[in-house]
Amino acid sequence: MPNVLDIRRRIRSVRNTRQITKAMKMVSAAKLRRAQERALAARPYSQMLENVLKSLVSRADIYDPDTGEARHPLLAQRPEQNIQLIVVTGDKGLAGAFSTNLLKAAARFLEDHAGKNIDVLAIGRKGRDWFRRRYPTAQPGAARAHAVQLAGEYVNVLGHLDFTIVNEIVNGVVDRYMKCEIDAVYVVFNEFKSVIAQRLIVDQVLPIEEIGVQDIRQAEELGEAERKRAAEAARTAGVSVRQQETAEVDERARQFGTADVDYIYEQSPEDLFRSLLPRYVSVQIYHAMLESIAAEHAARMTAMDSATTNATKMIDSLTLVMNRARQAKITKEIIEIVSGAAAL
Repeated sequence: MPNVLDIRRRIRSVRNTRQITKAMKMVSAAKLRRAQERALAARPYSQMLENVLKSLVSRADIYDPDTGEARHPLLAQRPEQNIQLIVVTGDKGLAGAFSTNLLKAAARFLEDHAGKNIDVLAIGRKGRDWFRRRYPTAQPGAARAHAVQLAGEYVNVLGHLDFTIVNEIVNGVVDRYMKCEIDAVYVVFNEFKSVIAQRLIVDQVLPIEEIGVQDIRQAEELGEAERKRAAEAARTAGVSVRQQETAEVDERARQFGTADVDYIYEQSPEDLFRSLLPRYVSVQIYHAMLESIAAEHAARMTAMDSATTNATKMIDSLTLVMNRARQAKITKEIIEIVSGAAAL
């Protein structure tokens, strides 16, 4: 049995660790609130953009009446041989299995699309490192070395996400799609609605099949045990687990696109539709990043809450061991004193 001094040192070390994990939990809870507010604040613009595009669809000649083919290149559908996969992970650890689950979903996607050329765009340090270890990095002007290759990386952009960075990413992707260098674009991210209502999805962004409708190819929701842990962590951190009700606002926003009103546009509907469609793709990816940021903070808050609970249990266990060791030492000393007195 270890001596009392060693056990006390270990208890002190675990107690210090508990203070750190508790502080990290509260920091993640504060960041989660801000991330939720930011994602919610960007929602009205996204909804109005969708409704404007829906309104333009009924007023512009989107498809050729003779051939039925889409006139905008972002609507054109081709056989998928060259694919762009955007993977949104975290830059830091200590968030449980957040990044690991995202990378597992990306690995399943690669398995399902084996035999096709896939260019991976990694957003986040965890995803970048994972793909670097397994696949070659694409070199400009060089021949493709592998069917799957890391075509681009963006690290340390999620901490202070700027829409200009998203525009830079999307402009490159849209340009490649319009030049027929890629045939489809998918995004792997963690969709966040609330602490207990989130799911890991693979969403097809291009080609656009229907305005305002997600084309989800894979989806994986939280398990019952994970939801319970997340709910307990949110309760102790003072974070609401309810999804904010916006049905009334959404209904008013939808009336713009469905109202029987002849809107007068300064430019022609065709020109507006052509210029707004790439912005629609940018907003989709921007929302995916915002929701993934909120999901990462929620995962880190839950992980730090579990670490704090485990540290408390370890301290209780070590205290019990220390008390037993101290009692055994006292008992041994008493026995030695009594035995010495009896010998006299």
